Amino acid sequence: MTLPQLAFLGLSLAALGSAVMVIIQKNPVHSVIWLIVTLFSVAGIYLMLHAEFLFAVQIILYVGGIMVLFLFVVMLVNLDEAARQTSFSRRWPLALFTALAVLAELLYGFYKGQGLRLPQLVQGTQAKGNTQAIASMLYQNYMLPVEIASILLLVAMVGAVVMAKRKIE
Repeated sequence: MTLPQLAFLGLSLAALGSAVMVIIQKNPVHSVIWLIVTLFSVAGIYLMLHAEFLFAVQIILYVGGIMVLFLFVVMLVNLDEAARQTSFSRRWPLALFTALAVLAELLYGFYKGQGLRLPQLVQGTQAKGNTQAIASMLYQNYMLPVEIASILLLVAMVGAVVMAKRKIE
């Protein structure tokens, strides 16, 4: 294995391991911290794939902004009431089955693909620039889904403000 393949494998294992830790942690603050590790690992994978714009967006927007909001939400939630509710940890047979199914799919993919190969750069991406290629793809081919996602995020943000206002009053 070459050095880039080892780095990709290391970042992938870090992302998967920290994602599992997000799920199994009992403390919500620890889950958020593990989610930050997961997002950093994914950002590293983006950087290895020469997607510098996605790397920067991942770090600035998700790790910097969204995770701070997650921490505020975790702090606002009544943790005593959440602790009294039944947890997902009683569904470990279903979780184990799902994990084994995903592992089988990954192994099948490695078997059919004859190992781990990193994708090559798309022709023309270097000439136009990474940011311009992403922008033209988003706002020409996927304009409607981007607009729908922005409206859903706006509705979710307004709903969160309304719910927080009710709890304060």
